[in-house]
Amino acid sequence: MEEDMFIAPVIDMAATGRNIVKLREAAGFTVRDLQNIFGFATPQAIYKWQHGTAMPTIDNLVVLAAVFGVSMDAIIIVDENINTQISA
Repeated sequence: MEEDMFIAPVIDMAATGRNIVKLREAAGFTVRDLQNIFGFATPQAIYKWQHGTAMPTIDNLVVLAAVFGVSMDAIIIVDENINTQISA
């Protein structure tokens, strides 16, 4: 029996991080500003997003999109050259 395979796109975390930096700067916010908006005790999560070592949660993406005045799709960078196969 042949398994159904789905080709799923992959988020480019490094490019997404660079995009978050670009959008933050274009919107005129500092890392400290975002830290205060999110109520984070430290800015580490924001630095991890910007360096591409972690992704914002969906809740945080909603807030970032509102703060930056863009859609969530405008924040996330998908690598069109890399796909992953998922068994259905």
